[in-house]
Amino acid sequence: MLGILGDRPLGAKDADAVSQALDLDPVASCMVAARVEAYGLSPRFLGGELWTASQPSSSLAFSGANLMPLIGGATDLEVFAERALSMPRICSSVVGAADLVLPLWERLGTSWGTAREVRDDQPLLSLTGYPEIAPDPKVGLVTMSDLDAYFPAAVEMFIGEVGVDPCVGDEGRSYRRRLAALISARRVFARFEDGRVVFKAEIGSMSRKVGQIQGVWVDPEWRGRGLGATGTAAVAAAIARQGRIATLYVNAFNGPARETYRRVGFGQVGTFATVLVD
Repeated sequence: MLGILGDRPLGAKDADAVSQALDLDPVASCMVAARVEAYGLSPRFLGGELWTASQPSSSLAFSGANLMPLIGGATDLEVFAERALSMPRICSSVVGAADLVLPLWERLGTSWGTAREVRDDQPLLSLTGYPEIAPDPKVGLVTMSDLDAYFPAAVEMFIGEVGVDPCVGDEGRSYRRRLAALISARRVFARFEDGRVVFKAEIGSMSRKVGQIQGVWVDPEWRGRGLGATGTAAVAAAIARQGRIATLYVNAFNGPARETYRRVGFGQVGTFATVLVD
């Protein structure tokens, strides 16, 4: 449920307040806003709970597969931590603005144990309008008939980025379903050469105002040719054509990727952090 201090549940009458809170920073809140816009506030459909320690305009967090603090101060983070620790952990990561994620993790880590990895400096980038370089004309939407060819590249990207094989446990069926859903939504892009993916990316979250790019990957044999920049430009242009802002976040230590996104026209608008939890 969406609850405030004292666990008084918030209902449909509070939807406008939540929407206004998410609009305070539509780029940073894209992942949660996209779910709220699509599914409403019911945890059954939302895939998690929205929490507030006072009112949505001053404190808000999402708890689901990811724990995402969105707005709040030190007292709010204490409430969020207490709430998270009062129930079985369901999240695999804590992600969001670094100035919220890192102090929240300080409160959670003593009980949840050592993090598998802490990425404490991830520039949050955005691009309003069209890219500054020409998009790769060979990058296009992936279709369901392409899924078999796309899947191995997506798995390789996921392992390299997250450090976990998405095929473990169910032989990749759930990850394949996730990719199929994105393909059906026309949010998966790739360049194929001789039936092989050499560039890929997805619009992982799409709110009314923002499209968040994820999973950018270039085949190792094709790196150094500028495909990352022109391919990302193609995805950003697709987002711009819909009247949305393109966004993504990247590890600060990844110099080549940061330079690639700078060439496309992305600028830093914030700093995210991600704590990967075993």
